[in-house]
Formats: sequence, structure tokens, C-alpha cells
Amino acid sequence: MTNARLRHGRASLTLSFFAQGATFALLVTRIPAIQDRYGISDGLLPVFLAAVPILAGVGSVAIEKVVVRARPGTVLRWAQPVVLLALLAVGAGSAVGEVALALGVFGLAVGALDASMNMMGVSLQRAYGRSIMLGFHAAYSLGGIAGASMAWAGAHWDLSLLMSYWPAVVVLLPAAFIGSRWYVDGTAMDEGPAEEQLKGSVPVSFRLLMPLCLVMSFAYIGDSTVSNWSAKYLQDVLGSSEQLSTVPYNVYMVTTLLGRAVGDFGVRRFGAVTVVRFGSVLAAAGFGVVAGAGGAWTGMLGFTLLGLGLCVIVPQTFAAAGRMFPGASDTAIARLNVFNYVGFLVGSPLVGALGDAWSYRGAMLVPMVLVLATLVYAKSFGADPARYGGGHERPHAVDVG
Repeated sequence: MTNARLRHGRASLTLSFFAQGATFALLVTRIPAIQDRYGISDGLLPVFLAAVPILAGVGSVAIEKVVVRARPGTVLRWAQPVVLLALLAVGAGSAVGEVALALGVFGLAVGALDASMNMMGVSLQRAYGRSIMLGFHAAYSLGGIAGASMAWAGAHWDLSLLMSYWPAVVVLLPAAFIGSRWYVDGTAMDEGPAEEQLKGSVPVSFRLLMPLCLVMSFAYIGDSTVSNWSAKYLQDVLGSSEQLSTVPYNVYMVTTLLGRAVGDFGVRRFGAVTVVRFGSVLAAAGFGVVAGAGGAWTGMLGFTLLGLGLCVIVPQTFAAAGRMFPGASDTAIARLNVFNYVGFLVGSPLVGALGDAWSYRGAMLVPMVLVLATLVYAKSFGADPARYGGGHERPHAVDVG
């Protein structure tokens, strides 16, 4: 495989991560507007919100079977336009049934999209022979900031959902589809006929994968705590103004971007195990600062530490699954990706229930302990393929700038 082709594949996949970050942010940051447009009651809203990650989990499981016959790049090429069009449909509908259908399609396609993107990212990292996964997730964070900014502009100018969504879809859909011409599956380019026949036949032990699944869930419990409760916590617990309460999530997203932008250098210099351990301690310290904060600005410091700590864990979890089962990395990543949605589903209700029954300060200690538990499983991030029976990493590494 030529260096130029690898660089083009990396750039096109980076664009896909960016587009997905923007798309998801445009959806979740306009949930109140979606509720108002379709007259969804407060009692019914949690059902809609839970349905999306549940269906995404279904999509991720299904994609495990699909990639045995079709390359992840093929799945991604068609899943991304479906996600974007489903977002547009959310803004264009006029009845509850229509938005339910649009969100259902969105959820299923997102599961396929997330899994296939990370499959390709892991295969490209293997072809490069060095850590590049954090860079892809940095693009996702940048897309999230862009999407949230577009959503803010739509809300500020009192634009309809359709008017808020269509400019992004008009730009991102053709860009992603054209960019898909340069997708590269690093693993496929190195497979001969015999290896191709073995694709999907290597067993993935769920017992061995479980530590990474738990880490993925813990990370997303922490992430969903920030996205769902940071504004309420700052305003109701720490007494900030309504305007200031909107800042922590933006700070969290910016520090996530910064941490991921430099994280690959840390992995290359110190190794994945050390980086994950450091990130876990930093994230736990952030939750501790938030729980003990005496004022809004101290709370803001805690959310800043959270972003810098949590941001490295998820990309490295996908990469570790690829190293653990190099002969069946697509299957391992599809299964691991389900726990992304498990954490998302558990995190927000867990913190809300504890906050109502106990206190929101106390509730912040629960994700702190869970994130800190990542230290117990950190050794899985330095997986030796031979130890796990997954075959051997290919010895080649392409020097690509």
C-alpha cells in the first residue's frame, strides 16, 4: 500500500469522524426544540431519548455480521448519508410518528456508523504502525463543537429545526460521500486469499473482551454525566447564573479536543497503558473537584480536568480491542461499541436518581469511582495478541507522515 493512499484514507476517515460529531451534536443540543415541535410530553421524552442508543446498539451488533461479507468502508459509505438524511427528517416532520421513525433510523444507522468508523480507524493505525486513533476522535470532538455552535445559532436566531439542519446536511453529505472514494481498510490491503477466507472465523472471547467493555461503559457514564448534568449542577448546586451554566459543556468539549489532539504523541512516547492510567486519574480528580467545589469557577476547573482525562480512554479502548484480537478486530470492535450505548443509557438516569434521592454532590462521586476503576483494567490496553490467542500483529509498519 502506498504512503499516499494511506494518507488519503486517513484524511477521508477524519472527515467522516468530523461529520458524525457535528451531526450528533446538532441532534442532542436541539432536544428541547424537537420536544416542542412535536409536542412530546415530559413523560414520553425519556422513551425517545433511550430508543436512540438502544437501536444504535442493535445496529452495532448487526454490523458484526455484515462486515464478514462487506468491508467496513462499504458500510460507512452508505451509513453516513443515512444518518445525515435521518437528521434532516427529524427537522422536517410534522407528527410524532414521523419523528419516531426518523429517530429510529438515525439510531440504527449511528450504530453501524460508529462501529465501522472505529473498525477502519484501528485497521489504519495497524497499517501506520503507530498511534493515530486519538486524532480521529479529535476530529469528532471538533465536529461536535461545530455542530453545537450551529445549533446555538439556530436557537439564537429562532430558526426552525429544518432551517437549522439543512445547511449542515447540504455541506456534509456530499463531502462525506465524495470523501468515501478514498477510504482505505489497512487490514484488507495486507490480506491474501487465505487470510480473506479466515475473516470472521477467529473467535472473540467475551470474557477476555469484558475488561475493555467495562472501561467503555465507565467512560461513557462519565461523559453522559457531563453532557446531561453539568449545566444543572453549576446552576442549582453551585449557584451560577443561567448563562454561566452553559459554559462547562463547551469547556469540556474544547479540552476533549485539545487532549485528543496531542494524545497520540503521549501514546507513542509513554505507551497506551500509561496514558489510560493518567487519563483515569485526571478524570477522577475532575469529578472530585466538581463534587467538592465551593463555587462555579472551581466547578469549571473540575469539568476542565474531566475533559482532559476522559478524552483519551475511548479511542484507546477501541485500539486495545484491535490489538487484543488482530485476527478478528472488526468483530471485537462491533461488540465493544455496544457498551458505548450501555454507558450512555446508564449514566444520566443513574446520576439523576442519586441526585434526587441523595445529593448531586454525592452523585458525582459515583462516576468518579467508576472511572477510577479503569486503573484495575489498564493492563488490557497493552494486550499481547499471542497471549489472547488472536494471532500475531503483522510486523510491517508503513512510515507515513
